[in-house]
Amino acid sequence: MMDGTYVLSNWYDPQGRIRTFACRATRVSPFRMMVEAPVVGRVGDSLTSYFQDFGNLEGTISDTMTGGLLLELEMTRSMRAKLAEKLTWLEKKKKDPGSVSDARKNPRFVPKASQSTVTLADGSIHGCFIIDVSMSGVAVSARVQPPVGTPLAVGACVGRVNRHLPDGFAVKFVNEKSRDELNRFITRTALVCAAKQGGQ
Repeated sequence: MMDGTYVLSNWYDPQGRIRTFACRATRVSPFRMMVEAPVVGRVGDSLTSYFQDFGNLEGTISDTMTGGLLLELEMTRSMRAKLAEKLTWLEKKKKDPGSVSDARKNPRFVPKASQSTVTLADGSIHGCFIIDVSMSGVAVSARVQPPVGTPLAVGACVGRVNRHLPDGFAVKFVNEKSRDELNRFITRTALVCAAKQGGQ
């Protein structure tokens, strides 16, 4: 799995600027890519993604599902060959990752499930994609972008928006959570959201 960002050609913010969302590639080949994402778009939509190891990848959405999409990559034969080489290199690197330490007080990690919900004070529920999470807060990407200071819940974890990110926003929890609590509660209402989206 690999974290990145993406833009859809027809999604803009209130100021008329194209929106950037966070995403996670779960499967990548030189021809297509499975992506977990907060806004999936429609079949036929063009999408441009960016991943640190791959750079920009452009393509067309060929299939969608709740919280994810299948992207058919558009590239030349030489670009596909380079991507294939990169994927082989990354696979070798994955087998011997080395030790990486995190000096933060509360190291961030990616929870077992990436889809959750944001519940605002007015009771409205919005699907969201979890970028990463720590004991003290969570970073998410969603259709909505609440103002800094907004009280809300991500899954069943209550907090306030404490800053905006290029591809989403960060929430500071009212109370710190253990890793086990986060895996249980941060995606607690995701199924509710999936049911609502299916009825739209």
